[in-house]
Amino acid sequence: SSIVTEVGHLYVSSYGNYLPSARARSCSSKTKSPGLACGCQSLKILMRKLEIKVIETLPKMEKNEIFDTIMARTSVRSYTSQPIKEDKIEMLLRAGMAAPSACNKQPWHFIAITNREILDQIPSFSPYASMVKQAPLAIVVCGDLSKTLEGKEQEFWIQDCSAATENILLMAQGLHLGAVWTALYPLQDRYQGMQQLLNLPPHLVPFNTLIIGYPKEMIKPKDKWKEENVTRI
Repeated sequence: SSIVTEVGHLYVSSYGNYLPSARARSCSSKTKSPGLACGCQSLKILMRKLEIKVIETLPKMEKNEIFDTIMARTSVRSYTSQPIKEDKIEMLLRAGMAAPSACNKQPWHFIAITNREILDQIPSFSPYASMVKQAPLAIVVCGDLSKTLEGKEQEFWIQDCSAATENILLMAQGLHLGAVWTALYPLQDRYQGMQQLLNLPPHLVPFNTLIIGYPKEMIKPKDKWKEENVTRI
């Protein structure tokens, strides 16, 4: 019979096979065979070395995946007609709400628009959002002035909504979607146009429209790294 030991969720038999399993199995301590016991001990040492190697490499892999997603993000303005499923829309919204905000006020409100008639009206007051007529989804990120800090600190909602916006854009990239940020606030004719279109209350200020869909073509992201933009102290 084969000897099997556990490395995290990976199981390796003495025959060299990788055995995925839902339950851990280990060498029996009751075996009467010295050769088998010796093989078991050697295998445990080997597996321990492999386990350490796996633990060392996992964080590096995760960091690379995050870095690659960030570096691959670019503005996409041309989409296929493929609709975006509700579970992916929720992932985008959850990513937005995971953003940091001043004093954790979370002064935002998100409006997910899939209604074709409403989508097609957006360029009438947001002239650089014409690509929305191709897209299956737009998310309007709004500042909720009923949830902001008071006084001069109220304006922090702009930073908070910007952080939420970037989270959504990165989540879109991670889901193999294309997206573009089109500005509304602080241009009064644009954000008031969105308020009127969606019949929003005065305390909800449309900050931007994120236009999202499956890209028609792959777009190579720009390399924006500039050493002169960095000061090291």
